[in-house]
Amino acid sequence: MIDFRYHLVSIVAVFLALAIGIVLGSTELQGHTIDLLQSTSNGLKNSLNAANAQHHSDQQAINADQQFLQTAERRLLDKELDGDRLVIITEPGAPGSVIDGIEQVAGIAGATVTGVVALQPKFNDLSGATQSDLSGINSTLASTDGTVLAAAAAPQTAYQQQAAQLIATAILDKPATTNSTSGSATSGSATSGTASGLSATAQTLLAAYEQAGYLTVSDVTMPATLAVIVTPQTVPADGQNDPGNQVLLALAQQFEIGSAATIVVGSSAGSSPAGSAISVLRSSSVSGEVSSVDDADTTLGQISSIWALAAQKAGEKANSYGIWGGASAVSPVPLPELSAAPTITPTPQKTAKGKGTTSVKKK
Repeated sequence: MIDFRYHLVSIVAVFLALAIGIVLGSTELQGHTIDLLQSTSNGLKNSLNAANAQHHSDQQAINADQQFLQTAERRLLDKELDGDRLVIITEPGAPGSVIDGIEQVAGIAGATVTGVVALQPKFNDLSGATQSDLSGINSTLASTDGTVLAAAAAPQTAYQQQAAQLIATAILDKPATTNSTSGSATSGSATSGTASGLSATAQTLLAAYEQAGYLTVSDVTMPATLAVIVTPQTVPADGQNDPGNQVLLALAQQFEIGSAATIVVGSSAGSSPAGSAISVLRSSSVSGEVSSVDDADTTLGQISSIWALAAQKAGEKANSYGIWGGASAVSPVPLPELSAAPTITPTPQKTAKGKGTTSVKKK
């Protein structure tokens, strides 16, 4: 029979074994464990230092590229849109950095910015009450100025499409003829002469939408020939199904019809994720009608925006430009300038006998 003394000895033996294990672990094994942890820590520090150095190097290269583009911007954009008029249309949440950048480069390229039309959240509301209200305004305005409203491309955005068509007639003035051939540069601007101010009908039309809360108008004093639509900075949760993204497709189509060229631009952060306005546009058939630029908050993207307008105005196909998915090129290739044909004039040339002959020399 096992007595109490046996139990006591067993318990003491267990605790003694534990004590010996702790001592051994803190002496014999301690050095190996610390060495391993120290080695791992040193490796991680080295990796972090290398990553920081690479990041610093990359940032220096980016800053140098940015500085070069800013320095070369005027030469790259000189007379690209000389004499043209450009209007900016902003969606709710459009970043100011893109709006300001487009205004600046448009001026450098020789274009006149006629103003900004800022769409309000109500314009993208597809609820029954808003649709009914918008339908009534559209019908009244169309009857007043004799506009025949186009058939709806998508039933859910039919009234936004009608509104975009009417707004386009008020703020855009598409040239009747185009002085270009496909794949070649234009000789001069798509417009001629000086544009007059907005007509009374156009002012009444814009005022009707503004008073109803669908948009606000800033300094739109004359009709434009070119349009730039600026997309939101943030990506909607509904992505492809977001009402604003669906309205954008109808808006872009109508402005393209009413202008010499229309493009859609966005910021780098707001264009990269799936479900962004630029992403939805590029996955639709509208991408074949309207060019897009996904990094218009950068100098590179702003230069690309001007080149995209110039190319589309000259008859080039619409394309997708930028740094994110769906972009087929970083930037358009600028159109070459037309040069005069070489002049051919005869010049005298002496023969071996000293008699004059004639040769052809190009100047």
